[in-house]
Amino acid sequence: MDGYSAPPLIREAVMRVAHATTEVEWAKTFRFSPGAVESGAAALRRGAPIITDVEMVRAGIRRSAAERTGSPVLCFLNDPDVAEDAKRGRATRARAAMRKALPLMDGAVVAIGNAPTALFEVCDLVKKGLCRPDLVVGVPIGFVGAAESHEELMTLDCPWITVPGPRGGSAVAAALVNAVIRIAERNEEL
Repeated sequence: MDGYSAPPLIREAVMRVAHATTEVEWAKTFRFSPGAVESGAAALRRGAPIITDVEMVRAGIRRSAAERTGSPVLCFLNDPDVAEDAKRGRATRARAAMRKALPLMDGAVVAIGNAPTALFEVCDLVKKGLCRPDLVVGVPIGFVGAAESHEELMTLDCPWITVPGPRGGSAVAAALVNAVIRIAERNEEL
């Protein structure tokens, strides 16, 4: 991470991404809203839920560490009612899963690593004033909608972490959440 200057907590999160992806230069391009890491760590120390868009992100999060903070790691994508909503044409499964998570989203850590539609839904919910997560990690990957969803996230009035462009992914989302968990576990006053 030679030549990379950032506050220590952001540097720690970026290093986790670099380790997960072996993309050191790319990891340096990540964007953090002011106080994002601190807000996420404080939420986890309070036992806030971690809500993921897909099981792959959920699987990459160190659940034993999250559980030590009292934070459950949740994904609603494969719930039967979410699939039923999608079948009825009301929304993609990813959007429907975020809608189902809405009652838990205030003060939560939300990690989106796969589905731009999930991130668009979270952005819509926040903009409508229906919730305010304490951290949104928004790094869905892909050629369709990913870059636009990252840009949309950066307009929100809530703490967020993202990266410009279409890159990201489940491993990246999990790495960022794991960094925040690690910081929360140290129980530092932030």
